Amino acid sequence: MNLRKLYYLMLIIPLFFFYTGCSDDETVDPPVAVNEAEVLVKYLEANGDAVSTFGPMITAADVFGAIGSDGLTVIDIRTAAEYNDGHIEGAVNVLEADVLGYYETNGLESKTTVVIACVTGQTAGFVSALLRLSGKTNTFDLKWGMCSWNEATAVAWTGVMNAGKTSDFVTTATAKPAAGDLLTLDTGESDGADILSARIADVAAGGFAAAAITNETVFINPANYFIINYWADAHYSLGHIEGAIQYTPGECMGLEQDLKTIATDKEVVVYCYTGQTSAHIVAYLKVLGYDAKSLKYGVNDMNYEWATANGMTHFSTDYVENYALVTTP
Repeated sequence: MNLRKLYYLMLIIPLFFFYTGCSDDETVDPPVAVNEAEVLVKYLEANGDAVSTFGPMITAADVFGAIGSDGLTVIDIRTAAEYNDGHIEGAVNVLEADVLGYYETNGLESKTTVVIACVTGQTAGFVSALLRLSGKTNTFDLKWGMCSWNEATAVAWTGVMNAGKTSDFVTTATAKPAAGDLLTLDTGESDGADILSARIADVAAGGFAAAAITNETVFINPANYFIINYWADAHYSLGHIEGAIQYTPGECMGLEQDLKTIATDKEVVVYCYTGQTSAHIVAYLKVLGYDAKSLKYGVNDMNYEWATANGMTHFSTDYVENYALVTTP
């Protein structure tokens, strides 16, 4: 080896040991795994406990009494054709998927009351729940939807006051399973607010159509579903869908209550009396990642007369008002 090569070699060797030493001294901590679902639930429970505020329905009478007030905004999410055939005075027609953006763009947080109106109240219940999860606590869904506004818009409810499933109800209780884990969310976010924003956007894009199911479908094979009976225990004891498990409204969906008993390996079906409250809860469960469905029209479309006789919430033509429908924007 000539002197020139030896000289360069002597220069390189110290550098090699220097970089090797630095590499050995540095330790890189592995990334911390974030349980997004748990972070999200804890965030929601710490910031208004949105689930306990579900059920923010408003009657047609209360809406009618506020027409003309600067504090009222009515967002009609029916089709353009339905809106054009007749709507509440001053209502604006907005696509279901665009409601959150419309709310924020138009500064509706300054309003006293923002009403979401649909045909039956169920889609509006789903949308208003997403709004409330977003912190929009001045939002309400019109009880019974436009079916309560005028007899001309009541057909959707009067056609589903049925009693065909009386013989399919049982009184045998099914116990809740042991608590397990929440589902795995993968938004890529670590902050509760950011996870929530990502999840709401995803669920809103799917809309209520992806979150609804009929009793005809469920009764083909109820065992295929994890069925939640969202009634008081006293009513559950009178009769329910076979295999359905009772979860008490307003008390059961907390992280320290029964949330972790809900199955993560089955399609979850929630049913209530009318389908409007179950739409609220399904919106929440879908935000948490569950494959959840709201049973359309609830018990009113299964055992209407039985439900009525036992004091359960039910639609009635007595609830249909005769308020004017307007056809101008």
